[in-house]
Amino acid sequence: MLNIVKSYDGKPITEVHIVGGVHPKMNIHFFADLMRSIKAHRPDLHIKGFTAVELDYMFRKAKLSIEEGMKLLHEAGLDSLPGGGAEIFDEEIRKIICHDKVDAEGWLKIHEAAHNLGMHTNATMLYGHIEKYHHRIDHMHRLRALQDRTKGFNTFIPLKFRNKDNEMSDVKETSTIEDMKVYAIARLYMDNFPHLKAYWPMLGRQKAQLTLSFGVNDLDGTIDDTTKIYSMAGSEEQSPALSTTQLVSLIKQVNREPVERDTLYKEIKNYKDISIAEMEVNPLYN
Repeated sequence: MLNIVKSYDGKPITEVHIVGGVHPKMNIHFFADLMRSIKAHRPDLHIKGFTAVELDYMFRKAKLSIEEGMKLLHEAGLDSLPGGGAEIFDEEIRKIICHDKVDAEGWLKIHEAAHNLGMHTNATMLYGHIEKYHHRIDHMHRLRALQDRTKGFNTFIPLKFRNKDNEMSDVKETSTIEDMKVYAIARLYMDNFPHLKAYWPMLGRQKAQLTLSFGVNDLDGTIDDTTKIYSMAGSEEQSPALSTTQLVSLIKQVNREPVERDTLYKEIKNYKDISIAEMEVNPLYN
């Protein structure tokens, strides 16, 4: 893992994103040491890592409270949390689709503990499987309530259920119209979340482009899919990677302003006045 980070030496990356499920041979101290090594090698690199599912397992295995575990990892170099593992918070739905993952209360407590340490986190919702509309609203309501208390969430990310290579392959996927409704309602309802993100590898670049007219103000970055997890899950993009030029072009095509940002949404570069032709001949953007 450290060698993967080192392979990007000299390249203008801003974040390393570490997730990997639960592993019986790796404990919280293994990952704390990894983060210390990353920070020692490249101190400016933002580490976003570990879903609440992974953290719950680490903390229970180490016999640490949520607060103790979060403090240990934060001091070791963990800067923020991704939003994975939330799925749908409704307890009955969780029993069916993810009974072995941390429950909704545990997920929310882990993110609240991170917020209380001054860390920012993301939040997701897996939609389009066996849940009903009221389950989606309940899920968003619980997130909005926590955000009212902590102001620690950066962005909300609806994740479209894909029915490839899983035990619910018989479930029909949602239509593009339904997808756009999810984003529009999320932007209205999640009024205290500063950002709404479309995960373009899962949606496909054209549909993600369309979401920019339905409340979305954030497309994921260029991404280097070293894990192949997106394509394995049935994403529209079989090799999820876009150059900066391609991403800027997608955004400009729908009359939006492309602004490169870091993990915490601080502006790095505004591409509004840089032409695509100029970018295409610049190796920095390709």
